[in-house]
Amino acid sequence: MDRHRLKVLLENYRTPFEEEEAFVKDFVVLTDEPLAYSRLRTTGHFTGSAWVVNKNRTHTLLTLHRKLNKWLQLGGHADDNENLLDVAMTEAREESGLHTLQFVDKSIFDIDRHVIPARGDEPRHFHYDVRFLLEAEIDEPLTVSSESKDLAWVSYEVVEELVMGNTSIMRMLEKTSKSEVFL
Repeated sequence: MDRHRLKVLLENYRTPFEEEEAFVKDFVVLTDEPLAYSRLRTTGHFTGSAWVVNKNRTHTLLTLHRKLNKWLQLGGHADDNENLLDVAMTEAREESGLHTLQFVDKSIFDIDRHVIPARGDEPRHFHYDVRFLLEAEIDEPLTVSSESKDLAWVSYEVVEELVMGNTSIMRMLEKTSKSEVFL
């Protein structure tokens, strides 16, 4: 996937969720920015994430992010890599230690634009997060990375309580809970 392919995927991306639909155009416009995949674009840049689920669709893998102190999906900065599929897979492997990860589908699963607060020399900025759906074996050992405080397979029934109503995570959960509709 390169920026042209990403732009086409975003232009054709459809979602029944109004909060997602509201920023699709901003994602499309960003694909034309020279530094769209770089942290040097200090107002905001692309990131790639993985919504990791088990094959039975009963659990999702969440990480307790060290800097943000929130339970989130796996993912991170593109660091100039325009292949966000590759970014999502690399981040998922690095942050979980899992070897059984595989894409359920290579189309965009979800998008989210969210604010990252200022920290040290880094100004407040946006992450334009492109997310992909991955599966992994739930019984494979996990390895917590230095970017996390914890890592856990979380039952769908307790995700909302753990993420304190984070709307983008709840949206992804709804998509996988109704997988026949979205896949």
